[in-house]
Amino acid sequence: MTRFLQKFFEFFLLVIFSLAPISASQAQSVFRFPSTSGSFLAGQAAFQGLSTQEAASSLMSAARAEWDNPAAVERAFAALVADGRIREAQDVAKHVLELRPDNSLAKLVLATIALKERRYSSVLTLTDGVGFSDFISISGSIIGAWAYVGQSSLDEAFDELSRTSNGALEQFLVFHKALMADLVGDNRALELTRLALESNRFLGRVVEFRARVLGNDGQSDAALDVLDEFELEGLTYPKLAFVRQQLESGRLPGKFASSIPQAAAEIFQGIGLALGRDGNVDIAVVFLRLGLYLDPEADTITLSLAQFFEGAGRYEQANEIYASIDKDSGFKPEAFVRTAQNINRLGDRPGAIRRLKNIIVTQPDNLLAITALGDLYRVDEQFDEAERIYSMALELVGGEHPRDWRFFYLRGIVNERRGVWEEAEADFLKALELVPTQAQVLNYLGYSWVDKGLNLSRALGMLEQAVSTNPGDGYIIDSLGWALFKLHEFEQAVFVLEQAVRLSPNDPEINDHLGDAYWRAGRQREARCQWTIARTVDDKGDVCQRTISKLEDGMPPVGPAPVFADNSENS
Repeated sequence: MTRFLQKFFEFFLLVIFSLAPISASQAQSVFRFPSTSGSFLAGQAAFQGLSTQEAASSLMSAARAEWDNPAAVERAFAALVADGRIREAQDVAKHVLELRPDNSLAKLVLATIALKERRYSSVLTLTDGVGFSDFISISGSIIGAWAYVGQSSLDEAFDELSRTSNGALEQFLVFHKALMADLVGDNRALELTRLALESNRFLGRVVEFRARVLGNDGQSDAALDVLDEFELEGLTYPKLAFVRQQLESGRLPGKFASSIPQAAAEIFQGIGLALGRDGNVDIAVVFLRLGLYLDPEADTITLSLAQFFEGAGRYEQANEIYASIDKDSGFKPEAFVRTAQNINRLGDRPGAIRRLKNIIVTQPDNLLAITALGDLYRVDEQFDEAERIYSMALELVGGEHPRDWRFFYLRGIVNERRGVWEEAEADFLKALELVPTQAQVLNYLGYSWVDKGLNLSRALGMLEQAVSTNPGDGYIIDSLGWALFKLHEFEQAVFVLEQAVRLSPNDPEINDHLGDAYWRAGRQREARCQWTIARTVDDKGDVCQRTISKLEDGMPPVGPAPVFADNSENS
């Protein structure tokens, strides 16, 4: 290929990187390019949609045809890693470095393989001078630091981490210094885990690590205090039960990580999750795959990986990953529940419900399964069953901790749908007793009171508070606007509902509400426009039916303003 064509092809690939995800078949049929370009397009589209097996196959096909093209080979290499084919990626990584010697991802993958094989000198050669400009190079520097640990040079490892550090990374690197110190038996682990916990009090892995270090040092009471503080916040983490059992029985809980690969896998978990939160899901999956290569039994990484596939709509692949978690793992119950939820997403709600019911029979204290079953019954409009399941959840948790507000809220919704308002109202009020500022509850109860003509002043205050708490939530703002409409405050209702439409422009209910407010405010042309939009975006047809007579005849004359009872002092 001529130099001009190669440059053009690389530019073409960069443009394609920015395209929205499409299926492989769409790529092949829409873009009538030669087979190499078609394979690349198909692979790139598959990669963006996390169809990693298809991506690796198509991109490798394109790369073999353009073996001297860095852009094609680099992308194929990344897809192999994302599909977990680390050994296949190894040879491709070497070729990437022949084409582009400064490729930091290729160096990182080869260094990771070398670290697992205890070839520490090779790790240091590969990571020398990688820099700190992005997450890939930073990860390479940390892998290099672990190679120093492998060479029994903890101080040099710390020096390497200090060179990597900046203000944003300091907390993350403290955790890795603690891992290094604990692994080699250096007493600096005590202070370093204290600092790590200080910055991550609600992260289960850090809590587990701190408790283990304290317990192994003979400070069992202090370790139990760490566990108690975490659990008093209403938080859970499966591995903590084992640590508590060991501490309470007078045994040492054991190290958090027992080998360099197991400890170093934490690099890829922490950075992978950060990349995923920033929307870089494809590279996040690459990082998690590297973490699992170092520690195949890292169930937290497996769960995170599966959740990324869930987020991309790859439910069957996600379920295959969940199935790989060992049956005795503390994370298996969550994997069971998420598998059932994915079965529902794949269109088999009865099958998902059956699976969740079976889980609860064998694990009656599995709160995740109970909650998920209640949610499925609710969305399936089996409100009596949903109420029974949410009540089961409340019996399990006690219903007195602030975290329990959501069960009262959800039971309140299904009770309202069942037509037992007094029970629903009691549930909403209990939820607010536990968390007085919870916007969802304020919104639901406040709107319901206005709709029923009850507790006007308190209801409006609730809706205003909900809006101030969540000013970017179009649905909550719609509730306030619709309440003002029902109070015949039409001009104010228009002002508020216009904000709601700007935030949620394609919601038929909100468009319909704004249309009604426009009509009452004397803006008939704008009203008909909003009703037409509501019809256009209504998938279910409920709002569409409602707008037929309004578009033909407008709204009937407005009646007298409603008179509300205010019984808030008794509520």
